[in-house]
Amino acid sequence: MNTSSWDMSSSSSSSGDDELILAAFAEREEEERMNARRHGGSKHGRRAIDRGRDAGFVLLWDYYFKEVPRYPEHLFRRRFVTCTLLCVRPFFISPSHLLFIHRFRMSRDLFNRIADGILEHDYDGYFTQKRSASGALGLHPLQKMTAAMRMLTYGIAADGADEYIRSAEATNLESCKKFVIKVCEVFGERYLRSPNEQDIARLLAIGEERGFPGMLGSIDCMHWGWKNCPKKWHGMFKGHVNEPTMILEAVASQDLWIWHAYFGLPGSLNDINVLQRSPVFSKLAEGQTPAVNYSINGHQYTMGYYLADGIYSRWATFVKSIPALDTRKHKTFAKKQEACRKDVE
Repeated sequence: MNTSSWDMSSSSSSSGDDELILAAFAEREEEERMNARRHGGSKHGRRAIDRGRDAGFVLLWDYYFKEVPRYPEHLFRRRFVTCTLLCVRPFFISPSHLLFIHRFRMSRDLFNRIADGILEHDYDGYFTQKRSASGALGLHPLQKMTAAMRMLTYGIAADGADEYIRSAEATNLESCKKFVIKVCEVFGERYLRSPNEQDIARLLAIGEERGFPGMLGSIDCMHWGWKNCPKKWHGMFKGHVNEPTMILEAVASQDLWIWHAYFGLPGSLNDINVLQRSPVFSKLAEGQTPAVNYSINGHQYTMGYYLADGIYSRWATFVKSIPALDTRKHKTFAKKQEACRKDVE
């Protein structure tokens, strides 16, 4: 009798707890729904600001994108550096394009290529210029992409491009998020991938031409400052740099192809800790990488290598410099290795 009574009370208590949990979840969902930003029509009492979008686009077009722009090309590169450098390939730059490149950190042709690729795959129509229900013409795709690039390259606030691009803070935030997603969707399959057999052959040819047969690129870690890191996380994200940072591990070749980028680990780690967590050599360990065959001094090798600095472990896949430079041969090798290793930096 007592046991049965205990079971009933236990079951009742468990059921009551489940109901409380479900009620708490329902209340939380309702609160999130009420606090969510609503993108409805006009709201009573809300003031609409005429930012002069058309005038903003005319200035942007006149400054950089018309056939004979006001600012030469080298200023374009200076103002519009972006993470889409992952898509860069070597190309010849004429002197007339230098000012454009100076402000955008890329040529106008490359910027247009990225913009055209995004518009071609703009299935949801976000970057396509449209008219509102009132007939007002929306932002031009170049305005949205320029605002996104300014935020990515200079780390400015979302409303920092308002006076220049003539777009609101919420629009700039959304443009930046969608721009990054589209770049990954459009260019990720081609550039953000492991090398295939054709890539391996090309990288081996580049390495042999530079005096390093079998070299597939350079690997290194870089610290990126995190200005708005929460105070409680400073101990985790502070390392040898006297500010909170995140670590980026990258592999790059001479032609600026960055096919591996592992980002987000706290700055208190070093290159070895990052490598232990990184998937950069996971396919190599599983034997799923393309075949690599080359010869050095009559010896055949079947595994490529990467140039690295002195902190990395003595693995067969790393070629490091020589710390004790006793002979002219050692000095020549160290000079060549350190020069080629700068590709990733």
